[in-house]
Amino acid sequence: MDAHKQAVTRIAAAARQYFQAGEPYRVFHGSTNTTRPRRSTANIIDISALNNVLKVDIKTRTALVEPNVPMDQLVASTLKHGLIPPVVMEFPGITVGGGFAGTGGESSSFKHGFFDRSVSSVEMVLADGDVVHASPNGRYADLFHGAAGAVGSLGLVTMAELGLVEAKRYVRTTYHPRRSVGETIAFIRQEAMNQARDYVDGILFSKDHGVVITGEMTDEEPPPDEVRTFSHSTDPWFYMHVCDRTRSASSPVVEFIPLAEYLFRYDRGGFWVGKSAFEYFKFPFNSLTRRFLDDFLHTRMLYEALLSGRESSRYVVQDLALPYSRAEAFVDYTAKKFGIWPLWLCPILQTPPPTFHPRVAEAEGPQFLNVGLWGFGPRDQAAFVECNRDLERRLRGDFGGMKWLYAHTYYTEDEFWEAYGGRGWYDELRKKYRATTLPSVYDKVKVDGEAYGRQEKEEWGAWALSFWPLGGMWGIRKAIQSGQYLPRCPPWRKEGE
Repeated sequence: MDAHKQAVTRIAAAARQYFQAGEPYRVFHGSTNTTRPRRSTANIIDISALNNVLKVDIKTRTALVEPNVPMDQLVASTLKHGLIPPVVMEFPGITVGGGFAGTGGESSSFKHGFFDRSVSSVEMVLADGDVVHASPNGRYADLFHGAAGAVGSLGLVTMAELGLVEAKRYVRTTYHPRRSVGETIAFIRQEAMNQARDYVDGILFSKDHGVVITGEMTDEEPPPDEVRTFSHSTDPWFYMHVCDRTRSASSPVVEFIPLAEYLFRYDRGGFWVGKSAFEYFKFPFNSLTRRFLDDFLHTRMLYEALLSGRESSRYVVQDLALPYSRAEAFVDYTAKKFGIWPLWLCPILQTPPPTFHPRVAEAEGPQFLNVGLWGFGPRDQAAFVECNRDLERRLRGDFGGMKWLYAHTYYTEDEFWEAYGGRGWYDELRKKYRATTLPSVYDKVKVDGEAYGRQEKEEWGAWALSFWPLGGMWGIRKAIQSGQYLPRCPPWRKEGE
């Protein structure tokens, strides 16, 4: 804690200096799971050293954690004490701070809501350098609720207290095959109301092949042939395994997955986004090539390569909140407009307003259905932007939905604030906590497609990266240099397991 306090003192002093000079700054976390092109600024506050689990309290079932602790490190630390966070994002590199300041949801979120709902308090450095402690019902309750999901635009989180729940050895995982989009959506809604479940999500492989995946934590000792792992290079990618097990199945398929293996089951291949790398390089996609290139096909590496190689400028990255009643019609629209399969389905417990977390009309019930739409779009930049703009218009106007803010956002500023319920409450918080010198939520999430295109034309290096396969090769090189290329045993798995 002494080292933590010293680090926070340095961070607060740097923030105060920039505030007094009226200068903007960027925070360097040490790693990122953003999908948007990076923006540069001369002023940087380095908080990369805040990457420690400071304390796990078994009696109170809480953990004191610094913001740059990634999910795999967090899980490894709490599992030693037989505990686990209620919501663990499926990518190991997503951090505690990112989960609080962003929008983090997973297959347990039908019951527990977004990641920040498990946070009982946060330490924050405000824009002017003041250090405060905020909690849902304490002195700074409005700041706590406003900062959750506000992407760091109200201040900088330097520590969080997390609630924990009892962990068990396995997740008894059941794959429920369904043969239409409507049937899949109806069944996932039914299962999301079943509080006996610990986890619920789903995958739509096509219009006639959907799978709802349910799980319950258990200490039951399964037969060896029913235990399945997904973190070894010889293991299948999770989504491909589910597809194979349910393609011709007429009844549910049951497997036992060790808890941490389940939590990070989508890491290898980044759901199915990793397949895009094979498509980009025109490289054979089979079990041998996936095994050979496994170190390059985990989410940390894929994120860095996607950003550095500029492929994010033509990759559709959208997570959408839909009311169940319109989700099937929305899937029909995306199938015609984008032709992207598979799609991820995840039921989420809604957060009360005001909030930047996605919501749907309260009349639809306590939950919404998240649809993950990820894949290559048109190569032409103008056509790519128009596809995303059309999705934004149709999502809100025709389907009553809302986007997650981590997704690519092309709204004009007026459209953005109209979609997210107006800016009055947020502007009041910005003034109250002296955060008006920080970039706003809109400033941080918008994708300026025109400016991005101008940069590629004006900078010969950026222009060169637009040619195949230079962009992809550059992305891999930068990912290796950044340290995201880390072939090692996951921290929650012992060597040799």
